[in-house]
Amino acid sequence: MPQTATERMSIALVGEALIDFASDGGLSFRGHCGGSPLNSAVACARLGRASAYITQLSTDLFGEQLLQYLHSNGIDTRFVQRSDDPTTIAFVERGLQTNRYAFYSRDSADSRWAPEPLPRLPECCRFLHFGSISLLQEPAARRISEFVAANAGQRIVVFDPNVRLSLIGDLPAYRRQVHDWLADTDLLKLSDEDLAALLPGVPRETAASAWLSAGPRAVIITRGAAGAVLYRNGHAAMPIAAPTVAVVDTIGAGDAFTAGLSVALLDQGVREAADLDGLPDERWREVLRFAAATAALNCLREGADPPTRAEVDSFQPSR
Repeated sequence: MPQTATERMSIALVGEALIDFASDGGLSFRGHCGGSPLNSAVACARLGRASAYITQLSTDLFGEQLLQYLHSNGIDTRFVQRSDDPTTIAFVERGLQTNRYAFYSRDSADSRWAPEPLPRLPECCRFLHFGSISLLQEPAARRISEFVAANAGQRIVVFDPNVRLSLIGDLPAYRRQVHDWLADTDLLKLSDEDLAALLPGVPRETAASAWLSAGPRAVIITRGAAGAVLYRNGHAAMPIAAPTVAVVDTIGAGDAFTAGLSVALLDQGVREAADLDGLPDERWREVLRFAAATAALNCLREGADPPTRAEVDSFQPSR
């Protein structure tokens, strides 16, 4: 009998679903389906791993576009709820090194995700991703936190804070909350920009050590064109270079990297949080190379448009 999508699900992701309107300057914008965890879900699916997305979508025209986008990428949507509340909208101004964002998400469908009871993931689901702006508004923030806590210890929990300072009203309180989320986190992935927001002026090595002591088994800090660095207790830091590509757009690159991590770890046979500790250095290097290639290929196209597995496998970076 053929397996259903849920029975073969490897990765579940929970969070916002929004429309990104991107511009290179001025008031001419082009819309894309987005949201950090949603971008990662699409990347996981395109990389060949059955994935499920957990959110609440609006019944408005944008919500319909988002649902169609999930379906067209083969993502399991049985945990997606619907609501008459509006879709979150984000405006993005692209820059040479970073992007500027403006979000319109008050009382949006995804921010009001509050299922009762919480979804129950199947045993075959080995990774759960959470993070980003879905953790900044109630009731979604509380229910996502409860959902993550309910799954901690049962599957590998991946946290990407994807900090958006413009949406954080009380930064000290948010930093304390991040520390609480780390207790349920097995793999923390964040950027240099996230580091600067959470622990300003603190060196990467010092910050990684503090985060490792709070719960995660591994911390990966991405550095844009400079690559990324893996930190683990009892091991030397492991840097990985970023492939050289002709960048068109960096939107979604970090999300693609996060997806690449989980897919590559599954390829390496990682199924439990303890497996992260026993993975040999060379296997970790393969995981990081795969994630870096996934992120680099995402940058070759406009908007968050992650590559397929075939594209990553055939990728030949410039030297």
